[in-house]
Amino acid sequence: MPFTATVLTMFPEAFPGPLGVSLIGTAWREKGLWDLQTLDIRAFSEDKRGFLDDTPAGGGPGQVLKADVVARALDSLEGPPRPLLYMSARGRPLTQARVKEWAKADGIVVLCGRFEGVDQRVLDARGFEEVSVGDAVLAGGESAAMVAIEACVRLIPGVLGAADSLSSESFEDGLLEHPQYTRPRTFEGRDIPEVLLSGDHKKIAQWREAQREETTRERRPDLWTAHLAKTAAEPGSAKSKAKGAKARGE
Repeated sequence: MPFTATVLTMFPEAFPGPLGVSLIGTAWREKGLWDLQTLDIRAFSEDKRGFLDDTPAGGGPGQVLKADVVARALDSLEGPPRPLLYMSARGRPLTQARVKEWAKADGIVVLCGRFEGVDQRVLDARGFEEVSVGDAVLAGGESAAMVAIEACVRLIPGVLGAADSLSSESFEDGLLEHPQYTRPRTFEGRDIPEVLLSGDHKKIAQWREAQREETTRERRPDLWTAHLAKTAAEPGSAKSKAKGAKARGE
């Protein structure tokens, strides 16, 4: 069985969206490298009117998706166990490290919330991992689910074609990616950096690494701090050697 992404949603018509185009869409529809399934949670409401939400316990605005409805939808799924994700603004940030772990599984099950969210009891009872795609609040979890699914699917061998293109991307080693350029050589008075046209692969690699460090330091100081700490802790690094010498009283 290919990697299977199953989405529990009130709006299955929102899919596949961008998951159905380009290389990822081809890998799904034509190559069968992964599969996308949607499950309409409205179908699991036992209310004759199809309601699947109720007012928040303790009062407050909005509605909350009911635990029993979500549980029935989830329990209807067959096949091997897969990571359960609930897309939520209060979840842990989506990271490349987590994505790489999910991509090794048989697939993922993604629950898309609406209204004020989902009854916490079903999230706890079924072991959902709450995941956030950024510090912003969306109207629902569908677009966030697409982000998580795409991040996983693109790591499946054969989906993007060139496996080596993944190794230098943002977050793979804790740094953001370097800027990219292509023809024409001059665009609106701006030239491609001369080093990229030099043919000197060593200098190009050095320039790109310096750009990655500068970009990360400016845009993501959190990643830069973590990168410095990791580098200092690596055996053989200048900082590590200096720390060792100090400990030995040299």
